[in-house]
Amino acid sequence: MNVELRFDIDYRLDGKRVFVAGHRGMVGSACVRRLSDENCEVLTADRDALDLRRQDLVERWMADTRPQVVVVAAAKVGGILANDTFPAEFLYENLMIEANLIHAAHQIGVEKLLFLGSSCIYPRDAPQPIAEKSLLTGPLERTNEWYAIAKIAGIKLCQAYRRQHGADFISAMPSNLYGPNDYFHPTRSHVIPALLRRFHEASRAKSDSVTCWGTGSPRREFLYVDDLADACVFLLRRYSAEEHVNVGTGSDVTIKELSELVARVTGFTGSITWDATKPDGSMLKRMDVQRLADAGWRATTPLEIGLPNAYDWYLGQLAAESVRE
Repeated sequence: MNVELRFDIDYRLDGKRVFVAGHRGMVGSACVRRLSDENCEVLTADRDALDLRRQDLVERWMADTRPQVVVVAAAKVGGILANDTFPAEFLYENLMIEANLIHAAHQIGVEKLLFLGSSCIYPRDAPQPIAEKSLLTGPLERTNEWYAIAKIAGIKLCQAYRRQHGADFISAMPSNLYGPNDYFHPTRSHVIPALLRRFHEASRAKSDSVTCWGTGSPRREFLYVDDLADACVFLLRRYSAEEHVNVGTGSDVTIKELSELVARVTGFTGSITWDATKPDGSMLKRMDVQRLADAGWRATTPLEIGLPNAYDWYLGQLAAESVRE
């Protein structure tokens, strides 16, 4: 099968009503920013107005607003500790959110739906770089299997509605994300916001050292969230097929290298130590992004540019909080 032919559609966003579910999160807000360059109407719903875990509320809201395009960017997310500590929440809430949105989209005849997953869907020991065909070929990484199972279910839901009802529902799997509107919780966040916060606080306190989890040896791929949003628009316009598509940079760094870069960005000049009693997670996880590259899309924001942008956003949030206090 010629993969390139799968990207030959010409779906127009001009004049469409596009619902971005999860618009206040990192991914959703980036999608809203990117869609502002398109001639479309962006629909959003605050959490207090629409609980995406409630099927009745989602179906009523979708029937009332009638979006023609849906981007499923809403999810309960977190790092290794959060996934390991709250498995029921990560599995239940993500299953409810995606099932309600995908089913309601089918009910009202949405023209196009994009479901966003995560690279954690792939087996722990998948061949590197990880190709789309690796899905469901082996055991998942234990520390995030609950989130991964929910995201795999979302992919399968989109495939099922395509097969049974002919719905144009597609899925994209981004690598590890970071950028503006990330979640900077001290224990529940992903690695980049966690490191930015930890090194920022150590720098301001003039600490002699910072202790990081694990050994520092795992390698990870990081994608700037605005690059993902651009890929989402590309896929909405060009892609229509059952298989999910990887979105990433195709390159990776060790966590040790990442921590050293974060130290420079935040101005921390002390030493970095490693707590090997804490889990590393998968030792290697890099996406095979050749399919999307062959179709004409590549990420353009390196860590050296994206990290300072994410840190500047975090500093802005801290400044805003201090004013409110």
